[in-house]
Parts: sequence; C-alpha cells; structure tokens
Amino acid sequence: MAQKHLRFKEIASYSLGLLGFQLIVGYLNSYQAEFYMTAMGADFAIIGVLLLVVKIVSAIFDPVVGNLIDRTNGKRGKLKPFILYSLLPLLVTTIVIFIKIPLMGFWLYAYIFVTFLLFSMSMTLGDVPSQAIGSVATPDATERTNLVSIANTFRAVGLSAGSAVVPVVCMIIAGGSRVLVKKGETDSPISVEEYLVSAIVIAVLGCALFSLIYFVNKERIPYKPEKMTLKDMKNTLKNNRPFLLVIISCFLGFGRQIQTSIAIQASNAVMGSQNLGLLLGLTGGIGAVISMAIVPLLIKKSDEKKVYIGLSVYGFVISLITFFVGYKSLPLMLVFLFFNGFQFGVVNIFPVIMSADSVDYYEYKTGKRAEGTIYAVLSLTVKITIAMGTALGMFILRIANYDAAAATQGDTPTIIYFAYTVVPGLFGLLSIIPIFKYDLFGKNKLKIADELQRRRAEAENLGRSETTPAMPS
Repeated sequence: MAQKHLRFKEIASYSLGLLGFQLIVGYLNSYQAEFYMTAMGADFAIIGVLLLVVKIVSAIFDPVVGNLIDRTNGKRGKLKPFILYSLLPLLVTTIVIFIKIPLMGFWLYAYIFVTFLLFSMSMTLGDVPSQAIGSVATPDATERTNLVSIANTFRAVGLSAGSAVVPVVCMIIAGGSRVLVKKGETDSPISVEEYLVSAIVIAVLGCALFSLIYFVNKERIPYKPEKMTLKDMKNTLKNNRPFLLVIISCFLGFGRQIQTSIAIQASNAVMGSQNLGLLLGLTGGIGAVISMAIVPLLIKKSDEKKVYIGLSVYGFVISLITFFVGYKSLPLMLVFLFFNGFQFGVVNIFPVIMSADSVDYYEYKTGKRAEGTIYAVLSLTVKITIAMGTALGMFILRIANYDAAAATQGDTPTIIYFAYTVVPGLFGLLSIIPIFKYDLFGKNKLKIADELQRRRAEAENLGRSETTPAMPS
C-alpha cells in the first residue's frame, strides 16, 4: 500500500484557503463591472476593454512572481511566504475597488485602471503559490489528484459564494425588502453602501481563510533554488509540451468564463432582479461542485484525457438544450442550469491537475522543478481568459441594449440568456482540440511519478551516506 502523506487537517485548510481566495475573485468577477456601470456611470464597452487591458498589463507581474518563487529558499518553503505577502494588499485593494469616487471621463477610467491593476498584482502574488501548493503537498500522483480535486471543488464554491453573501448584506441593510421581488417587477440596483459592505465582509473572510494555507500546509517535494532568466523560463515552457497544450486549451475555451462575468446581468434581465443571481449561482454552482467531486472517480475508471473531452462535449450538448428549454418557466430553467453546471468541473480542476503533472514531467526530463514558472503562466492564462470572457460579456450586453435600471424589453433577455448558456458550451467544445494531443495520463503519468520517487529516494540515501562519518579501520 502506498504511503499516505496528507493529513485531513491539510486537505481541509488547503480547500478552505482556496475557497476564501476565490470568494474575493468571484465577487469581483460578478459585481465589479456592474458597480462601475451603476454606481460610477462607466460605459459597458469601455469597461470590458479596460479590464482586458489591465489583465494583459498585470501579466508582466506573473513571471516576476514565478521567478521569485523558483529562486526562494526559505524555512517555510518556496511557496507559502508569498501567500503571506499577498494577504494585506489583497484585503485593501478589494475594498478600495468598491469605494465610489466622484470622477468622470478620463479620470474615472484612469482610477479604475490603477486600482484594478493593483488588485490584479495582489491576486497574482497569492494565486501563483496557492495553486502550486497542490504540486508539492505530496509526491504521490493519485493522492495529489484527489487533493487538487477536493480543494478545487471548494474553490468553485468560493467563486460562486459572493452571489450568496451580497443578498444577505442587502437583506440586513434594507430589512429584506430588496431580496424578494414580486413577479413582473424589477428591484432597484444594488446601492453603493451594499457594494462596499459586501466587499469588506468578503475581503476579511476571504483573507482569513486564505491564510490557513500558510499556517497549516506543508511543502513535501524537495527542491533547489533556481536562478531563472527570461530565456530559462522560455525554455521551461518550450520543453514542456503537455503544459503548452493545456495553455492552448485554456485560451481556446476563454468564452466559458462569460457565465460568471454576466451572471448578475443575466439574473436581472431574465428574472428581473440582480439579487436573484443567487439562484443562478447556486444551481449551476451545485452542478459544477458535483462534477468536480466525481472527477477523481471518473479518472480512475478512465483517464484525464477522456474525462476532459467527455465533459466538454456533454457541456456543449446540454448548453444547447438549456437554451431551447428557455427561461419562461423558472423551475424548469433552474433544473437545466443545474445539469449545465456539470461541464464546469473541466474548467476548475483539469488545468490545475494537468499543470501539477507537467511540473513532474519537466523534472523527469530535466531534473529541475519549476513550480513558480509553470503556475505563473497558468495564473497569467487564467487572468487573461477571464478578462477576455468579461470583455466578450460586456460586448454582448452592449449589443443586447442591457439597462440595469430599467425593465428589460424586446430581445435583450434572449440574447443575454444565449450568452449565459450556449456560449460557454461552444467554447468548451473548442477547448478540446489540443487535448487530443495530450498524453500525460494513465500509465505514462504513473511511470513518471514512480521514477521521480525512486530518484528522490536515491538522492536522500546518498545525502545520508555522505554525512555519515566513516568507521575507523
């Protein structure tokens, strides 16, 4: 029987830590653009472009963090110190973004750019090492897959949890009158105070949970600090074909991110209430959580490649069915949105699992580990694809003539509902194209993991023999 390395406490802390981090990220993904539009008077299209530009500009910081991680040789490990460094800036910038500043025109967009850039850099500082923790928590490939699956299930819950926190804040501030809306009516947009209080609650709770990773989790894979130049980082990616396929897949599937970015607008347009976004988040979120929970079982029965392709094809088919079922019947719509959510286990788990495996692949080929570089690129990819999805969402909202303060009319709900349901499924289908070439799974993956464990055992035994004094003759 294989040795068990992970304790329950570590699995729980890692899972709750990712939940807390994604609670913050999910709140911004869902409410940031709406806040800029309704509270600060910004334009849909400009916001979409601006968020994309910020993500691209902040991408410069991702390889910097990755390089610093690969150079680090601290008592607490190479990853955990960066989680600690990220907590305060993440807390402050999350709150600052939701403070209404009386600016207009150029200065309004400049303010949005600077504050969101600072948040994106803070997010990178925590995101890169926290995702990489899964690759160093245990040398056992199966144990690692289970850890990543469980933790990223909680991560997905965190991504949707902001939609649950905001209605509670609104209920407390407004006495509950703004949460429940009568049929045929629309509620008023979320107030500036409600946005800010929600941001404070989510920032404090999210950072508290995120800090658990620093205090509880261990880094078990031995490593040597590597001085990584830009050329070295380029070669790391060039010589890691499985990881490049994962990155290409993420970019081809960027439109899957649109669902989170327009959830609030979809709830307002389709159901007449921003706060009913909780229903959309819960139904699809529960489906995604169940999907992620069964992914390890599906992988055991089959392999990562077949499960990824299978769930993506399923996602495309069910997204079409969900759209044609329509939104006139709320119960029926929610049932199909629940089944539609199953496809998002692919988005939340597989890039992380495959990236962890690609770290092992690179060590197998070169003898070096490059968690910092690989997860920096993954973080960069995720940020850009989210921004691309957000920009696409803002563009579609503009085409649909969405107005948050008015009752929706004409084709606006249908266009937004199409974007919310069919677009993610379509882009999910595109994402499987490079995965057909992916071969780091099954026996090949286990072979690499076993060989690395053998090498590490030999290195440890050699180290012991070199430090043991010779017996006198």
